[in-house]
Amino acid sequence: MAGSQSQVTPRSPFTDPILAARLEALKQLADGLTDRVVVMDRELNVVYANAAAWAQAGASPAVTKPAKCYQAFVQMTDPCGTCPAESVFTTGEVLTVSCNTSGDGTACGLHQAFPLVSSSGEVASVLVLFHKRPESLSIPTSLSQHRLGRSRPERTESRLGDLVGASQAMHQLFEMIRLVADSSATVLIQGESGTGKELVARTIHQTSYRRDKPFVVVDCGALPETLLESELFGHVKGAFTGAAGAKPGLFEEADGGTIFLDEIADTSPTFQAKLLRVLQEGEIKRVGGTQPVKIDVRVISATNKDLTDLVKAKAFRQDLYYRLAVLPVHLPPLRDRRGDIPLLVCKFIEDSCQRHRQELRQVSEEAMRALTAAPWPGNVRELQHYIERAVVTTTHRELTCADLVAVGSASADDGDLRTVGRGAARQAERVRILQALQQTSGNRLQAARLLKISRASLYNKLHDLGIQ
Repeated sequence: MAGSQSQVTPRSPFTDPILAARLEALKQLADGLTDRVVVMDRELNVVYANAAAWAQAGASPAVTKPAKCYQAFVQMTDPCGTCPAESVFTTGEVLTVSCNTSGDGTACGLHQAFPLVSSSGEVASVLVLFHKRPESLSIPTSLSQHRLGRSRPERTESRLGDLVGASQAMHQLFEMIRLVADSSATVLIQGESGTGKELVARTIHQTSYRRDKPFVVVDCGALPETLLESELFGHVKGAFTGAAGAKPGLFEEADGGTIFLDEIADTSPTFQAKLLRVLQEGEIKRVGGTQPVKIDVRVISATNKDLTDLVKAKAFRQDLYYRLAVLPVHLPPLRDRRGDIPLLVCKFIEDSCQRHRQELRQVSEEAMRALTAAPWPGNVRELQHYIERAVVTTTHRELTCADLVAVGSASADDGDLRTVGRGAARQAERVRILQALQQTSGNRLQAARLLKISRASLYNKLHDLGIQ
């Protein structure tokens, strides 16, 4: 948060580089939030508080020396009788309470407390979140104007927009998205291929006040360095051979909205240096140009690699990593949240049936057990494609294990080329027969004529392929 309008001068605990970096991240996160955010040390000194916290307390933000939390926010001269947040220093665990009053009857409104661990592993300070402010306190105009547009994604117990899951990991993800959505801080999403990193980025954008502005996706790994720079930053006329005219880059197209940099780990050191400058200065220069262009863009990046390992190997800039990972988000693989698979299966079946104009299907209990036990090396994306293939290649209402061929079985890589070819041909034959039956409303004689085979051959193939 800019200036001294919303913070107390940091004390010695934040001379630790890890804590200093986290405090800087919190400042960016809390900037503009209407939720109250406070950080206090072991002596209950307020080392950071955002404007919303000061406004609710009626205290002056222009504090030049550390103040105790009970002095700043409940105007007491002595500590509260009991403060649940103090237990975080001992346990090191996240605390969630429904605490509207302290032990002395004062109302501070503590809701959640998160430990902030130093480089030595000690809980040196605590991040405290409070209950929502009363409606009488105004929301910044710049935020309220944006919120009048497109509505935020629907949130239920097991769903946030298109994100689905009831596991603890997904609940934590939903809460993180709610907390960080209206911040301008950068987000780094890490997870295996197919875990849904782009969907998470899109959900953050749709949940934020930027949702009426563009959401621009860039696959950094699919473009060579020279083209990537031109695509992101734009170019002026004559910047290179073929640059017949000036062209704005994707950062300019995303102005006011969000840009999603996928596979950020695959970029070159030269590009990383230029991206770092963009994040530091909030402006870009077109290729071949000299005039800076100011931009207001929320940057979300993603990778399926461990960036900390790449930093240690000198394959990724450490300073850029800290800039990108102000708010790190880790997506667990599907095998670590198997309880979400039935929910995902139902969603994918519903989506596939609607997309292919078919009646809604069901999944047998045996088939659901098989799907839940499968390894899914391709994660959610593999499960989604698998369900869609099963919907397209079958006609009956309930999907059985016979329909879900190869769940949990060896992949095609384990077979020889001839075996793989036979399997592909059999699958293609099955799809074509089903299409013919649909075209003829189930009339087998007409379907046989359409397929240019005899009726007896069609009956044999129906029996052989297990088509009812």
